[in-house]
Amino acid sequence: MNPMPLQSEYLFRMTLGVGTPQMIGATRNGELRIVPVTGGTVVGPKLNGEIMPGSAADWLRVDPDGSAQIDVRLTIRAASGSMVYLAYNGIRHGSPAALAKLAAGETVDPSEIYFRTLIRFETGAADLAWMNKIIAVGVGQRPPSGPCYDVYAVK
Repeated sequence: MNPMPLQSEYLFRMTLGVGTPQMIGATRNGELRIVPVTGGTVVGPKLNGEIMPGSAADWLRVDPDGSAQIDVRLTIRAASGSMVYLAYNGIRHGSPAALAKLAAGETVDPSEIYFRTLIRFETGAADLAWMNKIIAVGVGQRPPSGPCYDVYAVK
């Protein structure tokens, strides 16, 4: 039996603004940092809108080797006014040198960091109901200004 091909469709670019992390410290599951999401944008062929501040955050766990386990929840207000809840988990890792540059707030070439997320959407809006029925993948990068993801629907 031949493997099934994996197909995707580009949805949008999501750029997040982030605030000062709340450093919880070393816990049983790694160092926990709660990073508030202060806003941002969604721009693309399938969705345009803004990231709503307030209840959005990343419950980021950093392992001793510097790799990060990402756990984000946020709300998007689409250009149509419709609201979408978005939750994603992922992983970010790289060489010790690349992670040190990232931690220092320096620009790191995205090819030096593996940064992927699994995204699920929820909405009650009829115009965006298709989002309730897909799984999406985010390919991330982390410039000093905050995380940025190119988001693709897995077909």
